[in-house]
Amino acid sequence: MKRIQAYKFELMPDGQQQNHMRRFAGSCRFVFNRALALQKERYERREKRLGYAGLCKLLTEWRNSQETAWLADAPVHPLQQSLKNLERAYANFFAQRAACPRFKKKGQSERFRYPDTRQIKLEQGNSRLFLPKLGWLRYRNSREVLGTVKNVTVSQLCGKWFVSIQTEREVEPPLPNGNAVGIDMGIARFATFSTGSYLAPLNSFTQHETRLRKAQRAMSRKTKFSNNWKKAKARIQRIHARIGNVRRDYLHKATTAISHNHALVIVEDLQVRNMSASAGGSLEAPGRHVRAKSGLNKHILDQGWFEFRRQLQYKLAWNAGRLLAVPPRNTSRTCPHCGHVSRHNRQTQTEFRYVECGFEGHADVVGAINVLRAGHAQLACGEDISHPTPAKVKRAASAKQEPTEATLARFDHSPERRKNPRSSGRGGCQNPKSFAHMPDRILHPREIPCDKIARHILHNRITLPLDR
Repeated sequence: MKRIQAYKFELMPDGQQQNHMRRFAGSCRFVFNRALALQKERYERREKRLGYAGLCKLLTEWRNSQETAWLADAPVHPLQQSLKNLERAYANFFAQRAACPRFKKKGQSERFRYPDTRQIKLEQGNSRLFLPKLGWLRYRNSREVLGTVKNVTVSQLCGKWFVSIQTEREVEPPLPNGNAVGIDMGIARFATFSTGSYLAPLNSFTQHETRLRKAQRAMSRKTKFSNNWKKAKARIQRIHARIGNVRRDYLHKATTAISHNHALVIVEDLQVRNMSASAGGSLEAPGRHVRAKSGLNKHILDQGWFEFRRQLQYKLAWNAGRLLAVPPRNTSRTCPHCGHVSRHNRQTQTEFRYVECGFEGHADVVGAINVLRAGHAQLACGEDISHPTPAKVKRAASAKQEPTEATLARFDHSPERRKNPRSSGRGGCQNPKSFAHMPDRILHPREIPCDKIARHILHNRITLPLDR
């Protein structure tokens, strides 16, 4: 089994090497923008789009031309890689996987790649790396690079240079470890498991919001494009980078622990773009509770649900696990015992009380159990039990929406609310080091939808305890 993995380190170049890397990044950006402009001109003239081979011929002409002779100072392979990136961007656009390619701006996504491994030398013992036309570069060696080097990408972020080394190595096929678990994503609780445990939210943006606001106010008072304005802008960039680094560190620790302890993870297929849409409305039809919805959107985007799902997917694949996404509709409104769906079952943010049988429990735990059952039903029976349509129940307007009363109470910024702030109520795994010690329990037999699930679990070697 081949595993492709990337290792990212911080570079420590000298002044001359920094100038060379900035020029190389600018050359790659120029080649990308010029090739994109050429493709758009050919499209306006109703001509056929040039392929990668045709663009490489033009690249040779640009390097030999007197107007763009400075392109010859940059290594040729990173320039060709920029043309490959443009070709891939067009392929994704025609496949409706991404938007139309756009021109790159200076200072945004400054990076270039060396795809030829024969020109790359890595000495881990001396913590240095050799790159064409840059020489030996020192880097902060934090861990061992395993496997054969495939390519190297040099990037810049907040004035610092980083190197990403992609490797490929053979590993033994792993065996799945652990049982199945359902995860309910939320705001008060970042991730609630069907076992009853949960992860508390980090809220990295909220922690640095005051500092960021002060830096933005200081920048607004500076003369635009002055030296002090550039310093203030760099300070804001460092704060944003800090927020992103803290969030990614938290998500990596959480997803690593989950992937090691569970063979099957079932999550909600949340549409974050729709959930975080603005409620401002228009001049003809202005929105309601705009300020409360704005606070809710800020907290939704601060959680990093998409990045959590992305990390879980590839880490579970490394450990022979599987990630399954199910529709989130009515997962927090369905009784786990009889399957009855009613919006009256969940009156508050945390309380779940079945109106007929009197079952009580935490709403997030009930949602995680229903997510687990929906995933089992899809795997074993090919059913979708997340969309029940009883005769007495009307369909909800949104896929996953928390109660309006609780949402408005939680994210209301009115003066009355400031006088009586809510209690923290944070519990669970506050320390990321305690992720590996999450409790587990045996599933109730009534949480298993049908007998086909047991055969599916035994066939796929999933150690799910069945009490039949």
